[in-house]
Amino acid sequence: MLVDSHCHLEYDGLVEDQPNVLSRAREAGVQAFLNISTKQAEWDQVVGTAAREPDVFASVGIHPHHADDHQDLSEATLRAATQPDRVIAIGETGLDYFYEHSDRDAQKRLFRRHIAVARSEQLPLIIHTRDAEDDTIAILADEMEKGVFPALIHCFTASAEFGEKVLELGLSISLSGIVTFKNAKALQEVAKTVPADRLLVETDSPFLAPVPHRGKVCEPGFVRNTAEFIAELRGESVEELAETTTHNFYQLFSKAAA
Repeated sequence: MLVDSHCHLEYDGLVEDQPNVLSRAREAGVQAFLNISTKQAEWDQVVGTAAREPDVFASVGIHPHHADDHQDLSEATLRAATQPDRVIAIGETGLDYFYEHSDRDAQKRLFRRHIAVARSEQLPLIIHTRDAEDDTIAILADEMEKGVFPALIHCFTASAEFGEKVLELGLSISLSGIVTFKNAKALQEVAKTVPADRLLVETDSPFLAPVPHRGKVCEPGFVRNTAEFIAELRGESVEELAETTTHNFYQLFSKAAA
């Protein structure tokens, strides 16, 4: 049994067929889903789906793309949003210097605000980082000195050096369907070396459908294709990888286990 540790069930491509999307994933052996929010306007819908579906959990947070629109979001507001039982994580948050839809300083301020709540609530922080390795590491290292907090780099596509640094800081790494792409050779090498107790799998659906589904709307059930590919890379059976990554999910997202 697998867990999709990062999906967007309220996004176009999934939300209009959500019951069937979830049914197909369950038939593929997915036992739990973490439904991710990216802006405050999504929080009620994301939490509502988790309240309705017993195997769906929720996160609350602001994607760096939306940082400019959420500069007034307080730690108290974010902390209050984490209180429902089905909310097991904070994010996704982080830094994105590839698209730069929001000011870099605004992204940094909001990232640190999320970290403060993750630390106080001891809820895992789900981190998005793209073309921002140096600043991401600098902020994480600085904030860890103030007090440790659980965290995950989602949809890991960064360098091996970045991977080593976040692992040293105690973070986990989640791999998406990108690892199956033909041009992802460097990422495939990283996938072979992530410590077994720090590895998770995800779809980031409806984006980034893995081989053999490239070009289609990605669904949570496709996490099985990604898991099969990673297992082969690592010389494991898919059953072993599923058991490991599912265990890691519930270890990291301990509120889900409770």
